[in-house]
Parts: sequence; C-alpha cells; structure tokens
Amino acid sequence: MNYTYILRCADGTFYTGWTTDLTRRVRIHNAGRGAKFTRARLPVEVVYHEVFETKREAMQREARIKQMTRAEKAALIAAAEDNRTGERV
Repeated sequence: MNYTYILRCADGTFYTGWTTDLTRRVRIHNAGRGAKFTRARLPVEVVYHEVFETKREAMQREARIKQMTRAEKAALIAAAEDNRTGERV
C-alpha cells in the first residue's frame, strides 16, 4: 500500500508526504532523519492519512494537498477526525 500523510509538527506547522510504510516513516521523521523541514520541528504526529494502491496515486494526492492553504489542510484534518469519532460533517 501507499500512503499520503499529513504530520503536525511540534510548532503547529503541517508537513505532507507519501510513503509505503507509514509507521516506519513517522519513526524516521521523529528520529531526526526525515525531511529537513521536520528535523527542526520535532516531535511530529500523524494527523491525517489516505491509502492508495499505487505510488503514482499517492504522489499525485501529496502534490494536491501541498497546494492547499493551511486552512484547507486544517479542514481536511478536522473532517477526518469528525468521521473517526462518528460525528456528521
């Protein structure tokens, strides 16, 4: 499987990426060996993710999310959180 994900960094910023192993990738970020952006903003936590069959789909979704404003990303995260808790969006 392929994952597109959004991390919330310790300073409140968002980082978007893609991976084939989400758990491993978050561990790498938190070990300071991930993206340069996240190294100075540790720890990070996954606040959103999507699953895709192909690398191409995951990378395309990553690109679309990276074009979003912070407010749009926050709304995407909030909607996913509401869906997990059973609330209607």
